[in-house]
Amino acid sequence: MNITEIDTRLGTKNNFRFSNGNTLPLTGAPFAMNFFTVQNDGSQGSWFFDPDSRRFEGFRVTHQPSPWMGDFQHLQILPISIAPEATISDPAGSFDNTTALFAPTQLQLHDLRYDIASQLVPSTYGAILTSHYPDNQNSGIQLELPGKFDLTLSSHQISGWVSNFSGCEDPEFKMYIVFNFSQPLNLTRTKLLTVNCQAVEISDQTHLKGTDLRLCTFFNGQENSLQFASSFISLEQAQLSLSRQLSKGPKQQLTEVIDAWQHYFQRIEINDRQHTDRVKTFYTMLYRMFLFPQKFYELDEQKQPIHYDTKSKMTKPGILYTNNGFWDTYKTVYPLYSLIAPELLQEMLQGFLTSYRESGFLPKWLSPDERGLMPGTLIDAVIADAARKDLIAPTELNEFLEAMIKSATVQSDDPKYGRRGTLDYLKYGYVPDTHDESVNHTLDYAYSDYCISVVAEKLGQTELAKKYRQSALNYQNIFDPEVGFVRPKDPNGHFEKDFSPIEWGHGYTEGSAWQNGFAVYQDVAGLSQLYGSTDAFYHKLVELVNTPPKFDVGAYGFEIHEISEMVALNFGQLAMSNQPSFHIPYLFTYVKHPEMTQLLVKQLLLTSFAASPTGFPGDEDNGSMAGWYVLSALGFYPVTPGSGEYVLGMPIFDQVILHLPADKTFELKTKHNFDQNQFVKARQFNGQDYHMSYLTHEDFMAGGQLTVDLGLAPDPRPLNNDELPYSINQY
Repeated sequence: MNITEIDTRLGTKNNFRFSNGNTLPLTGAPFAMNFFTVQNDGSQGSWFFDPDSRRFEGFRVTHQPSPWMGDFQHLQILPISIAPEATISDPAGSFDNTTALFAPTQLQLHDLRYDIASQLVPSTYGAILTSHYPDNQNSGIQLELPGKFDLTLSSHQISGWVSNFSGCEDPEFKMYIVFNFSQPLNLTRTKLLTVNCQAVEISDQTHLKGTDLRLCTFFNGQENSLQFASSFISLEQAQLSLSRQLSKGPKQQLTEVIDAWQHYFQRIEINDRQHTDRVKTFYTMLYRMFLFPQKFYELDEQKQPIHYDTKSKMTKPGILYTNNGFWDTYKTVYPLYSLIAPELLQEMLQGFLTSYRESGFLPKWLSPDERGLMPGTLIDAVIADAARKDLIAPTELNEFLEAMIKSATVQSDDPKYGRRGTLDYLKYGYVPDTHDESVNHTLDYAYSDYCISVVAEKLGQTELAKKYRQSALNYQNIFDPEVGFVRPKDPNGHFEKDFSPIEWGHGYTEGSAWQNGFAVYQDVAGLSQLYGSTDAFYHKLVELVNTPPKFDVGAYGFEIHEISEMVALNFGQLAMSNQPSFHIPYLFTYVKHPEMTQLLVKQLLLTSFAASPTGFPGDEDNGSMAGWYVLSALGFYPVTPGSGEYVLGMPIFDQVILHLPADKTFELKTKHNFDQNQFVKARQFNGQDYHMSYLTHEDFMAGGQLTVDLGLAPDPRPLNNDELPYSINQY
């Protein structure tokens, strides 16, 4: 599919109480430093876009990865057509949202109030905004710069900086900006709609400084091309990025950004004429996977990467990325990159290593620097998975192992960095309930310990690998056989009283024991033995999906949006509306019931996702939920990043061709692919009957073909123990 066919309004119908994705309709190059969107209502804070609204407050330069994180460094651009002397209490216009174009590669709309047709075409560091005005007398642009600003206005340019970040190590963090106009500005007709501003005339320039600027400037002519570029380093760097863009018109820039998107889109080729809407949904989800993390590095005069280090407040050489929460993305986004874009993953890993070198700890939630949110240090999984797949050079891998062990053993004085409750985890073998979200911390640390063992094994450090593979079993320390769940434990080794499996919060993150109690990716076989047997664990999973989505708000004290979304999904306690449940449908395969995996995955794919503003069952979060759809729709899922295995599930397309490195291809072919066929009847791998429940990364990279034949009834042949996916404890 061509990227120009994608509508970016996927998952954008939201408010702070209920999420259908909590996404923004972002236009930009893949992983661009800046994204662009339409602002409908800035008074709504982070929820400033409504896909049903016709209001137009301007094109917004945005760096918002999630409404819960907020926007770091933003501004609005609104083309206007009014007499300069006119008084405007509310300058917003309106547009027809049914005819406007919201594409990854461009924004197009017609402002009905001002009768202005505009097209915005992005680049990695800027954009070209071309506007067509109704006459040449009152053509203008309004710039809205919230927060502090310092600008200089000259005949064709407005340049300077703006500072309105949502959180950062550097309290003076700035975005340097340059606007270049194709028409000369009439500075005598410029209007300042702010009371917090100092204006100084300097010959043919005007210098403005203050807070919360709304500036209207005018020019002659019925068409203006506004070239924009920015930098987090300096005004000179912003000017350099602009100079590289000035020679390109909108047409050339559009061609380049389309090519940049197709570079990734063409790596997954789908042939399925009977499911055209499904194909569109797939590629719309794929678009979401190539937005984050965003580049936080720029190219100097020699086109070498440089970036601004907010901790030391200095410009440094090297690659850096931002706007990513690894708690969300480690299990879907990065495993997909390892298959179809390993060179991209390798560059990102260099950026994450830069974060470690500059902050002293591996990143957890970057926006623009460490925000310290969510449990665990799950970048460990990204590192281990890449190491297992030979995507990290040995010299860098040694440094990554050093960084992983530091997070596992050193308690940072700044709670944003590293593991929380590190020393208690090392002391007790679990995180006690004196720490909030203690169950999730314990499970995530145990999995991270497994990831450390994978990297140590790769480097030939067998004793270290053995040590951390043993501590990866620490999940067992918080399992209570009396209630059949992992649950909070105090420092004296006592489980908390008055346990309820539907109570949200406290020991659990954005869920209850049902959603958070099965995150033992590294040892599902061992977890099943805690329940008594594989069969007993199977019945526990059946109970999970058959238990109605009832809940107790628990420590939250109110119905948080994740609860509302689980109830709305109505899929039992399987809350596909949030990341902790992503792997649960695939656990049935581990207990020798792959038919349940197939049934649940197909039902979720067909009923819970769509290429629409309500297209997600919950927060999408930087490509993570889109990634679940993409991987599951292809017919496999990486339950245990670091193992190098992909558990087989249920494909939904007739034919998919993965275009892999080294000119290899892997074909995924599905026979009798009808909605009513919800079970796998048989599989063939490279022409031979295939009974394993997974494929390895090496299987894919070698190229080949997997043929899946679907049927109305499940295959009665049971899986053997040696056909099951990886666990530390073998079946």
